Amino acid sequence: MAKKKYRFSIFNDTTHEEIFSIRAYGALSIATLAVAVILLIGSVTVLISFTSLRELIPGYPSAQSRHELVENAIKIDSLQNEINMWRMQLVNIQRIATGEKPLHLDSLLNLKGSKDTITDHNGIYAKDDSLLRATVLHEEQFNLTEKKYQIEQIEGLHFFPPLKGVITEEYNLAIEHPYLDIAAAENSPVYSVLDGTVIYAGWDDENGYVIHVQHENNLVSIYKHNSKLLKKTRDKVTAGTPISLVGNTGTLSTAPHLHFELWHKGEPINPAQYIKF
Repeated sequence: MAKKKYRFSIFNDTTHEEIFSIRAYGALSIATLAVAVILLIGSVTVLISFTSLRELIPGYPSAQSRHELVENAIKIDSLQNEINMWRMQLVNIQRIATGEKPLHLDSLLNLKGSKDTITDHNGIYAKDDSLLRATVLHEEQFNLTEKKYQIEQIEGLHFFPPLKGVITEEYNLAIEHPYLDIAAAENSPVYSVLDGTVIYAGWDDENGYVIHVQHENNLVSIYKHNSKLLKKTRDKVTAGTPISLVGNTGTLSTAPHLHFELWHKGEPINPAQYIKF
C-alpha cells in the first residue's frame, strides 16, 4: 500500500503563480512540526533563562531591583537585631524595677529560652513584669496598706516604699544633694509613704510634674519628675496609695527616675534610714 503524500503550497492570489511548495508524508510532517515547535520553545526558554531578555517579562525584577531586595533584607536583619537588643534591655529594666539584680549581656542572650520569660506576638516579656503588673492592679483595686503604728517619734513610723527601683544617687548633704534619685521603668507607680494630705500637685519647668504630701509628726514627702499625677491638691491619701507615675519630665531630669525628698520639722532627712528600697 502506497503511503499518502501531501503537498503544502502558497500561491499568488492574482496570478495563481506558485510561490512556495513543500511535499511530505502525513506522519513525517506531523513529527517535523512537533520537533520544530519543541526546538522553538526550547530556544525561547534558553534565551529567556540565560540572557537579559528575561528582564523584559512583566513583573520580573531587574538587576537593580534584586540589588535593592538584598540591601533591604540586610537592613531588616539589622533592625531585628536592634529590636532584640532593646528587648534585652527591657528585661533588665524590668528586673531593676522589681528589685532584682540586672543580668549581664551574656545572660540576656540566653534569656529567650529561659522559663523565666513568656513570649507572644509582640516579643519577649519578663514573667516578673507580669507579676508586678498584677500586684499593682491588686493594690490599686483594694487600696492595700501596710500596718501602721500611731507613734509620735519618727523612728517608730512604718514607711511604705515610694517606688520599687534602684537608688542611683544617694542622699548627701555635703554635695547639696538632700534627696534620693531612684531609677525605675517609666510609668511605674509611685506610692505615698504615709497617710497624709496632698498640699501641692503641679508643674514647674525644672522638676516637671511634682507632688507634695503632708503627713503627721511634721513630715512632708516630695516626689518629682513624674510623667503623670494621679492625685490633686487637698486629696487625702493613705500609705501605699499610687499618687503618680515615674517619668522624665523637667529640665533637670535626664532619664526616667523618681526624685524623692523627706522633710521633718522643716529639715531634710535621709529617707534611706527609715525606708527599705
